[in-house]
Amino acid sequence: MQLSSPHPANGAPDRRRLRPRIASRPANRPWLLLGLLTLALSACVHPPPQERIEPPALTLLSPEATPRFTDDLVFDGLSHALRQSLSFFARVPGDREFQFGSDTYNARQMIRSLSEFENFLSRKPTADALQDFIRQRYRVYRSTGRQESGQVLFTGYFAPELTGNMQPDNRFSHPVYGRPEGLVRIDLGPFFPGQDRNETIFGRLAGDRVIPLPSRREIDREGALRDRAPVLAWVEDPVALFFLHVQGSGQLRFPDGSRLHLQYDSANGHPYRSIGKLLMETGKIPKDEMSMQRIAEYLRSHPDEVQQVLDHNPSYVFFRVRPGGPFGALDVPLTPGRSLATDRRVFPPGALGYIETRQPLIGEGGTIGSWVPCRRFVLNQDTGGAIRGPGRADLYTGSGDYAEVAAGHLQHDGQLYFLILRP
Repeated sequence: MQLSSPHPANGAPDRRRLRPRIASRPANRPWLLLGLLTLALSACVHPPPQERIEPPALTLLSPEATPRFTDDLVFDGLSHALRQSLSFFARVPGDREFQFGSDTYNARQMIRSLSEFENFLSRKPTADALQDFIRQRYRVYRSTGRQESGQVLFTGYFAPELTGNMQPDNRFSHPVYGRPEGLVRIDLGPFFPGQDRNETIFGRLAGDRVIPLPSRREIDREGALRDRAPVLAWVEDPVALFFLHVQGSGQLRFPDGSRLHLQYDSANGHPYRSIGKLLMETGKIPKDEMSMQRIAEYLRSHPDEVQQVLDHNPSYVFFRVRPGGPFGALDVPLTPGRSLATDRRVFPPGALGYIETRQPLIGEGGTIGSWVPCRRFVLNQDTGGAIRGPGRADLYTGSGDYAEVAAGHLQHDGQLYFLILRP
């Protein structure tokens, strides 16, 4: 799970989307553009500014140094995930370049890499045949990982299911908001050519000005978005709604058995502050017990503290209704156990990857019996506000009980590789 920032699913939450650009202002009103930029730069930034990451984030390995490739899911779901990435590359120009450390490859090469790998899998290869195929046909790059250890920290995210209702009542009193009126999202990159400015500003148009959107506290306690944002549905559990914001997508179950699929749409632009870190620093939850489930357990056993703890995180996510999915940052459906969220500044989106980490074995009652190796092929199809740099990756675990437990507890080191067909 992401204890330090939401995804844009998401995704989340900022796991989450290709950035629209604000239309340029008329040439005879340059003061308006200057005012917009000045105000935008003073607005809340989402995600927060990051230090420039120096290349290479990936290092090319010799064939002898590549890992022993295997797949603990016996390739289940891999073809589906490969086709989703292929659909992404089919939408981009063939000469668009993708960075693998110090090397670049165009979209046509990415398509050939995934297509040839999928064709090879259809032959149901043996373990030795798979190893020989990759060593002979592919280049393998390894993430440089975190500076202090050289390893990648793997966490998990999932698509939660909440009980909801279309109308508010004494039970269902917490709104799930859609995009507020007047919300704008400004990509600062085009305004600073040649600089590493990946910040995105969210704000609200007020005449010819852009002003910050309200914080979580202002939205939840003061009704700052009342009559200014559509309510998609109502839920009964504010803690579950908070984690829906963190995950970036999910679904609501209504009393009549129908369901509503929610997808990350946008955010209020305020910086994400971890409530898990807050509960550790205040001695409420020991560090070795920290998990999403432990946070939820603490809050539900201390209802008088819920709103104060949630207020610590001013970031707020807005949703839209979208059947199917959930969809990742490439706007393709995510595949449980196969879709990976990484930092798109340093790793090639849509690319074929391979991970080595740990995964839980779940016993009766949803308890973790043990942790076992997790070695499998994945596709880089998502991103997230907490997933920054070459030392972080987030694995999509799906939905349901196992997915929730796995995503809530997965915080293990490992190795991340990317594969590309030899030119």
